[in-house]
Amino acid sequence: MERINEVIVVEGRYDKNTLSQIVDAVIIETGGFGIFNDKQKQKLLRKMAETRGLIVLTDSDGAGFVIRNFIKSCVNPKYVKHAYIPDVAGKEKRKKTASKEGTLGVEGMRPEILLSALHRAGAGFSGYAERDDRITKTDMFKTGLSGGQGSREKRLELIKKLGLPEKLSADALLDILNTLMTREEFYREVDTSSISTEKSTEISSTD
Repeated sequence: MERINEVIVVEGRYDKNTLSQIVDAVIIETGGFGIFNDKQKQKLLRKMAETRGLIVLTDSDGAGFVIRNFIKSCVNPKYVKHAYIPDVAGKEKRKKTASKEGTLGVEGMRPEILLSALHRAGAGFSGYAERDDRITKTDMFKTGLSGGQGSREKRLELIKKLGLPEKLSADALLDILNTLMTREEFYREVDTSSISTEKSTEISSTD
């Protein structure tokens, strides 16, 4: 599985699930038309675009183009690349009926078609090498942001500090933090004084 440098924007969770099995990338869902009224997510897309660049990969139907054009209007175009899938007749396996236009969406595309669309869009494929300064789940635990009492509140505090959407899960936050900063920057950003005494004791005992 190859890593893509840019953040990929898709419409929904099934699109994200399909794509995450093909490439290693930060993938953000618009929630369909929900992006229109979600000011926090619009702000997140702008932040991600300026930091890493965006690749918009929506369905090829009318709704997909409406969402794509909306993103064009709220994110500086110089940070955005557009990946397009072809019109392929059919319906996704999970659906009882085909879409209004009778074509497959991102979730129904074969892997080679999606990879081809990303290549044509100019995606930055960075191979298989792991960054050695990535923030990990262990870092999240050590700083009290996951796996302990008050973790959710501490995540919310950091999310607000960074101006990110409040509904981010711990895993989603981890992906975004790795887009925004290195591990060293993460530890500088996190208020270590908020780490619980219990966790501090655990860390000291394992050093």
